[in-house]
Amino acid sequence: MTKLSILDIVEDTTVDGPGFRTTVYCAGCPNRCQGCHNPQSWDINSGHEVDIEDILDVILADPFADVTFSGGDPMFQPEGFTELAKAVRRHSNKNIWCYTGYLFEDLLHNPTQKALLEQIDVLVDGRFIEALKDEQLRFRGSSNQRIIDVPRSLKEGNIVLLDI
Repeated sequence: MTKLSILDIVEDTTVDGPGFRTTVYCAGCPNRCQGCHNPQSWDINSGHEVDIEDILDVILADPFADVTFSGGDPMFQPEGFTELAKAVRRHSNKNIWCYTGYLFEDLLHNPTQKALLEQIDVLVDGRFIEALKDEQLRFRGSSNQRIIDVPRSLKEGNIVLLDI
C-alpha cells in the first residue's frame, strides 16, 4: 500500500483554486523559499505517512469539492501523488490543481514528475519570491508564479496560461 508524507488535509478550502476544494498538504520541499508561508513543510519527516486509499476516502467524501495538491511540494513525492491522482480520476470527475516550486518546463524532463503533470488539470508553478509577493493575486503568492492549463499546454507543446 503506497503512503504519502502529508502535513494535513483541509476540506472546503477556497484559497487553493476556484470553488470548494479538498487540499492535501504534503511534507517535503527542496526549494526552501524565503518568506514561505509553510516552512514546516520543507522536511519530509515533519509529515505523517498516510495510505493513499485513506487520502482518497477523504477526497471522495465530498462530492462537490475539487482537489488541490500543495505542500511542501507534491513534485517531491511524484510517484505517490501520481497514484493518488489516477485514483481520483478513476472514481470521480474532480478537477485537480497542483502547486509546485518547479517550473513546468523542468518537470517535462523528469519522467516521474512528468507522469504526475499528465494527471493534473492546473499547475501553479515557480518558486515563491518574496520580493514579488502580491496579495492581490488570486491563487498564488508572487507575480512570477504561473497558473497553467496543463492538458492544453501538453497538447499544444507550449505553455497556455489561465486567466484567473
